[in-house]
Amino acid sequence: MLNNIGLPGLLLIAVVVLVLFGRGKISSLMGEVGKGITSFKKGVSEGNKEIEDASNEASHDPVTENDKEKDKV
Repeated sequence: MLNNIGLPGLLLIAVVVLVLFGRGKISSLMGEVGKGITSFKKGVSEGNKEIEDASNEASHDPVTENDKEKDKV
């Protein structure tokens, strides 16, 4: 059903939405959407950084108990 919506149909929908909500409401809504996208991207990059930090810590050779005892001698 949605495959048959062309450019004229999309323009008609855009005009109806603009008339119903007004320009100010739509611009504030788009601003909120932009803030949400920015926040999402920031969260994803912070999550990736945490994963990389954890993998870097895991890749280092841990000091074993035997190595600690050798250092004491």
